[in-house]
Amino acid sequence: MRQSVSHRPVPQRPVPLPSRLAVGELAWRSVCAVGAALDPAGSALPDPDRIAAAYRSDRHLLVDGVAPEVWSPLSRFWQVTDGWVRTHGNYPRHAAALRAGLGLPPDAGADEVGERLAARTADAATAAIVRAGGLCAPVRREDRSRDDTLRGHPLVETTRVAHSPARPLRSASPAAPLAGVRVVDLTRVIAGPVATRTLAFAGSDVLRIDPPHLPEPEWQHLDTGHGKRSALLDVAFDRPRLDALLADADVVVLGYRPAALAHLGLTPGSLAGRHPHLVIAQLSAWPGDDSPRGFDSLVQAESGISWLESSDRATPGALPAQALDHSAGYLLAAAVIGALRRRAEEGGGWLVRTSLRRVAAELLGMPRSAEPAEHATAPVRTQEFEVAGQRVTTVAPAVRWPGSPDSFRAPRRWGADPAAWW
Repeated sequence: MRQSVSHRPVPQRPVPLPSRLAVGELAWRSVCAVGAALDPAGSALPDPDRIAAAYRSDRHLLVDGVAPEVWSPLSRFWQVTDGWVRTHGNYPRHAAALRAGLGLPPDAGADEVGERLAARTADAATAAIVRAGGLCAPVRREDRSRDDTLRGHPLVETTRVAHSPARPLRSASPAAPLAGVRVVDLTRVIAGPVATRTLAFAGSDVLRIDPPHLPEPEWQHLDTGHGKRSALLDVAFDRPRLDALLADADVVVLGYRPAALAHLGLTPGSLAGRHPHLVIAQLSAWPGDDSPRGFDSLVQAESGISWLESSDRATPGALPAQALDHSAGYLLAAAVIGALRRRAEEGGGWLVRTSLRRVAAELLGMPRSAEPAEHATAPVRTQEFEVAGQRVTTVAPAVRWPGSPDSFRAPRRWGADPAAWW
């Protein structure tokens, strides 16, 4: 089954995300997809300014009044002998692997990394860093043929993967249409957490599970953790506990690499075999079961978006927001809601899946402008929470449906909850 973002209500004014590409239009359609899944009549449209703020939520986040540093010095573009590469080192383990791949000591700084990269080709640098477990992508030009091929596949693919009895949706509350739906959240970074934050906003009970040895940056969790419980569980060593959670869940959202899921015995096929009642949502950086590690910024570089967003045609640029991440998150959430409705009517277990690269192809196929359009700015609607003794300011939700609340529920401290339903 295909999901399309092509037929959505037209906003009264553009979403103010200035770009040569149709980022604002993609954002509008992606957020509207959630509202349409919850209310097929589409009678409540979102606010374009709130969508723009949601897509740039990291820029408006405050912890005790201070904006966190969201980018590592090793997450950036670098010039190499035959062009440019983009690296990602926000997680300490990825920064360590990047240095190791370049033969540098663990305390090497950006200057030393730049010197090593300046002596290598893009492909050689990428191969060395990826081989060491780091993240690097060549900054490539747009490949229209490849994008055409990707757009020949569904933006979000929905497939029936198991047979089980129908499970009606239980909520009758306009404010929480997904109340009673339990979601196991096995995602990190932005896209997957945006999807599960959206499901929590619609009333789902979301339990995020993280391995104890891989802490999430605090700012990142606070930015996308609204309304969820957060627990620590090493699923490689405590599978019975995870299976007990899944037995009582309705949805599981997977954000780990396909190879990592296979190693853990958590591929969609194995999950559907053990838990045929589940809606399984899978997100990866690139399409296919061999997707390597990746982030929004790397997919922008590899897909040609970075050159299209260049301000001087000589150095690569970036979209005005992590738009691939956010769009993938909203679209995946909309597909999960659609699959829950199908399960309620037809029964069965369902798989919904997409990738950041597929979303990039969608964006690259939309109309574009010669230069970014200028948009009037509006005050950003924020919320304030007390989280583990800290004052946390985040943006307000963008999704709307008839009866939707105007505010998120508070995020909780990372790892503060038991790995159990409540």
